[in-house]
Amino acid sequence: MNVLQSTSEKEKNYYTNDDTLHKILEQMLDEDLLDYAKRELHDFGELVANEIDERAKHTDREGEPRLKRYNQYGEEVSEVWVNEGYKKTIQQTYNTGIVGYVHKEIPQLGKKGNYVYSFAQGYLLSHAEPGFYCPVTLTMATAYLLDHYADEDVKARFLPHVCSTGDVELFEGATFLTERQGGSDVGANVVEARFDGENYYLYGEKYFASNAGMCGVAMVLARREGTATGSKGLTLFAVPWKKEDGSINRLRIRRLKDKLGVRAVPSGEVEFDGALAYVVGDPDKGIYYMLEALNLSRICNAIASVGIMRRAYLEAKHYVSNRNAFGQVLTNYPMIQDSLAKFTAKLHVEVATTFDLIQLYDAVSNGEATEKDVILNRLNIAIMKKETAEQAVKYASEAIELHGGNGYIEDFVTPRLLRDAQVLTVWEGTANILALELIRLFKKFDAHQLFINEMTSRLDAIKSSNLKGIVIEKVRSLEEDLNLFSTLDDAMQTFEAKEVAKKMALVYESVVAIEWADHYGGKYEKLAEIYLEDQWQLRKLGDNSKTLQYFREII
Repeated sequence: MNVLQSTSEKEKNYYTNDDTLHKILEQMLDEDLLDYAKRELHDFGELVANEIDERAKHTDREGEPRLKRYNQYGEEVSEVWVNEGYKKTIQQTYNTGIVGYVHKEIPQLGKKGNYVYSFAQGYLLSHAEPGFYCPVTLTMATAYLLDHYADEDVKARFLPHVCSTGDVELFEGATFLTERQGGSDVGANVVEARFDGENYYLYGEKYFASNAGMCGVAMVLARREGTATGSKGLTLFAVPWKKEDGSINRLRIRRLKDKLGVRAVPSGEVEFDGALAYVVGDPDKGIYYMLEALNLSRICNAIASVGIMRRAYLEAKHYVSNRNAFGQVLTNYPMIQDSLAKFTAKLHVEVATTFDLIQLYDAVSNGEATEKDVILNRLNIAIMKKETAEQAVKYASEAIELHGGNGYIEDFVTPRLLRDAQVLTVWEGTANILALELIRLFKKFDAHQLFINEMTSRLDAIKSSNLKGIVIEKVRSLEEDLNLFSTLDDAMQTFEAKEVAKKMALVYESVVAIEWADHYGGKYEKLAEIYLEDQWQLRKLGDNSKTLQYFREII
């Protein structure tokens, strides 16, 4: 029996060999930021593949967060214990500017970074610790809300700490939406904000509050006394976890959730009993602000998904390349070649498409986009969050299968990848919730027509790809489906919407795939061919397969 070298021993840096990420950065960053990002991502990719990965394993198996409700005097403190390695990961990650440099200048450059760079960091981090990327996500959303909507006093109180890169005390962020009676129906929320003539104080419970006990400030939706029922009656508040004197801000953690995966992040039930809170923005627009933050969190969700996908791919590729069975290394078998080639093609296209929407999001978040871009941005986020989350589960599951029995053993990373991937189909909106977003965008903005027009325009700009005709046909087919979909009654639309979202995601990815094939040729044209053959089921039984034909050139 041959002895396998672990991927952590072989893959010393998750950035170095990621050609797709390298080309994305070259496309999307200016020269100064690109040079800076290359250096920083090289160092961070090495850190994630080694130290952070080792700590993630410990946190998952032995060192998960624990709740300390009372101190030695019996006083309620609602503190969350995390292991020392996790604290080190917090420090090393935030000090890279993964949150801060979206909102403040990078000292070496004298200008801000952007979301493309931040999400490149998040993508690398999610190879090893998608659980910790959840608190980073929440901190990104908190920074966004404070920067865009808080008044100067509230912004000055919290934003420098939320954006800390080691210069001031770090306040991790959180967004507390979910209540027991509402779940995804945020309009059913009942947490109450009472005004004493000078300040607001919150009363009630948030039932699934991630980063509880670790956040320095939480963004909380609550209902002011006398306001309307439903989501439009909600106000956004910034709630510090502690008062200025260091005492807890009249809130408590009832318990931490015992979750299937992403055990690094403490998720709990939080009760407010007169917690001091600061209004953020227009008191009547809380739900709109939080929905904007939710879109940012959905991109983070997609980034965590593609990070898990690539880690699963790397693990599977290394294992089957070094394992012998029936007298041959596994990669000599056509079925293994087929699996790996399909893995490679879908991963490349999904990463490229996710960053394609991030580039548009950068423009939208900076106020540099048209109204059409804003609508397309929401639509693209919804369909790609759904697609990437589902693919992360598929990749983690198939990586286990390619490892055989070893894939089910906790000595390998594959079981953790599957546990961590599963929540991504739920967080930030299930497939059903995303399907409802699709329907809203269609009805209110004719987003389906905007999408078809955009895909057609991008196809028209492609000059030389031999694959263009295939995708033009798929866009026409989708247009027919969307026109029919728009005539269906509400019940039938909700029934069909998830399948429509799937087809839209595949069309979007197909356009991106052949854009890369047209621009770069070579390996990327072959990846596009494999992608189209697999995702659109173009190959007939007995035909030659492009996965086998191109295996040696792309793997």
